[in-house]
Amino acid sequence: MSGLFDLEFHEQKIKEYQPPLAKLDSVIDWEIFRKPIEEALYVEPKGAGGRPPFDKLMMFKILILQKYYNLSDEQTEFQINDRTSFKQFLGLKIGDTIPDQKTIWHFKEQLANKNLSQKLFEMFTTVLMDKGIVAKEGSIVDASFVDVPRQRNSKAENADIKKGAIPLEFAKKDKNGKRSKLAQKDCDARWATKANERHFGYKNHINADEKTKFITKYSVTNSASHDSTEIKNIVDETDNKLYADSAYRSKEIEEYLQTNGCKSYVHEKGYRENPLTQQQKESNNKKSKIRARVEHIFGFMTNSMNNALYMRSIGMKRIKESIGLLNLTYNLFRLEQLIRLKQVKI
Repeated sequence: MSGLFDLEFHEQKIKEYQPPLAKLDSVIDWEIFRKPIEEALYVEPKGAGGRPPFDKLMMFKILILQKYYNLSDEQTEFQINDRTSFKQFLGLKIGDTIPDQKTIWHFKEQLANKNLSQKLFEMFTTVLMDKGIVAKEGSIVDASFVDVPRQRNSKAENADIKKGAIPLEFAKKDKNGKRSKLAQKDCDARWATKANERHFGYKNHINADEKTKFITKYSVTNSASHDSTEIKNIVDETDNKLYADSAYRSKEIEEYLQTNGCKSYVHEKGYRENPLTQQQKESNNKKSKIRARVEHIFGFMTNSMNNALYMRSIGMKRIKESIGLLNLTYNLFRLEQLIRLKQVKI
């Protein structure tokens, strides 16, 4: 038979184990996110009565834990009900009303419609810079594939999608007057091949701080876009020096960096008729020791975040929201890690 304080002892024991969410909760001032979220999602009350809405900051924290563990909406609802550590992170007790999967999905839709995940990411990055945690002495750029569920389309349908058109079959309305087939089809994702691996989806282009490995800027494209095409969207006059692999080496990019006062440490590229000299190879090797730090970021997303570079969302608008949350979640956990290792102070 359970005693009066058994539940309290159980919760305390879980806190002592310090699961990842508890560690994160101990260092993040979540209230900095409240005002921008509530202002962006404010809706004029229709009148008295009805169930009060869930706290928006709690809903935001649900998305952070969902992204960290790479859970579906259904799994997120179940795990919050099932796991004491999740409830503790959200400030919930046994018996409290918990948002269901439809409520979680709807909150994500609200964020996507307001492009709010990018705004929250930028706000948090500004906080890191204002506190001197990110000094931007050097930057590293790279991109990673973000795979989504593969589509089973006909050749004709794929040809239309590649042209930027919506296939007629997708646009047909069902008996309820809705385009239900189109809602299940991703017309923005594209195929790409790298190192003999096929990818279907999008790319997360990031600019990371050389010293701390925080992501400071990002942009999102489909998988078919070349890594270098986003350089002007993620590198500007605030970057002092830039490390990148040879995919980013071109006359246009070198001129752009020079115009913005950014010193280039981009790997030099060899050609069949003009191979790299020994000096250029040695220079590239030195640059690689710093450039490789960006791989740690994508490694964390893949390993610690349960393959978070695979997403269930459909369409560019939702993917942008999801990738924005992914990059913000990574930065939050990176801050906790650096504080725990006593490499930064807040």
